[in-house]
Amino acid sequence: MDLLKQIEGLEHKFHEVSLQITDPSVIGDQARYVKLNKEYRDLERVLTSCNQYKTAVNNYEQAKEIFYNETDPDLKAMAREEMENYEKQLPELEQEVRLQLLPNDPEDEKNVVMEIRGGTGGDEAAIFAGDLFRMYTKYFDLHGFKYSISSFSEGTVGGYKEIIFNVTGQNVYGTLKYESGVHRVQRVPQTETQGRIHTSAATVAVLPEADEFEVHINEGEIVWETFRSGGAGGQNVNKVESGVRLRYNWKNPNTNQVDEILIECTETRDQPKNKERALARLRTYIYDKEHQKYIDDIASRRKTMVSTGDRSAKIRTYNYPQGRITDHRIGYTVYNLPAFMDGDIQGVIDALQVAENAERLKEVN
Repeated sequence: MDLLKQIEGLEHKFHEVSLQITDPSVIGDQARYVKLNKEYRDLERVLTSCNQYKTAVNNYEQAKEIFYNETDPDLKAMAREEMENYEKQLPELEQEVRLQLLPNDPEDEKNVVMEIRGGTGGDEAAIFAGDLFRMYTKYFDLHGFKYSISSFSEGTVGGYKEIIFNVTGQNVYGTLKYESGVHRVQRVPQTETQGRIHTSAATVAVLPEADEFEVHINEGEIVWETFRSGGAGGQNVNKVESGVRLRYNWKNPNTNQVDEILIECTETRDQPKNKERALARLRTYIYDKEHQKYIDDIASRRKTMVSTGDRSAKIRTYNYPQGRITDHRIGYTVYNLPAFMDGDIQGVIDALQVAENAERLKEVN
């Protein structure tokens, strides 16, 4: 069977990678060592499903041999029952293996930088951006993701004009990448006295965090400034210049234009830590821009808009009068808006992943 041959090839590859990650020359090359370790973990995970499938195939073949060659009626009946059980299991196990064999997006396991910005709708858009931020933080708490706010700009009547935060955990980008796009809300705004339903929007961007060796930055060309952080925090915030601002001129390889990048970080009261986090955001920004062509190529090949990376696409509507959430990419609608806004968004993420995997299976079959 072709699938069994593929599994055999993976087993040989796993053995090869297992030897390579113990090689001193590989251990000394940090970038290569990290890459091979990730490949080792991925192969180990895939082979778990493959071994279950192989065991089921072998057991089915043994039961089949007994059924056709055994003369004892009781053994024959037991073999037939076992064959019928495996005939039900094998298609599901095979589908699982085929999904596991699909090439992973190499960025799925990365941590992310998320940005939420109020869009059309003025004050109500900022309030909605704040609601989305609360929704995501509730989701993070439910699923063991950690987050830290890098910077924010509050709305005049609540919420955020813009908020940027880092999220860390297992398979974070692979989970949250589906959230990039325009989120639209339909409700009576807090600022509306006539009780009329308004439509507002906020944009969400989910950016994979870049590792140090993935982006080349000439740190000597960075212009650093320090300033006193604003907001609550007592005398330390007012007297110590813990906030940092960096300016960096970067040549965009896709356009050959030189762009000045400006990043501020007031996340902690420790200036060195703020510098470190500002550098991480700079790497992520450049990585995201340099990989936009890669994202566009994926989008052009895919018929689905599930994870194209198109941040201008309207992806979801939150209708408060009807208690309805609709994801427009896959026609997914549920009527559990209060729970959804409290972080119960796994259902739509699961549905998006299933839709994307189905599309990818069509491409390889």
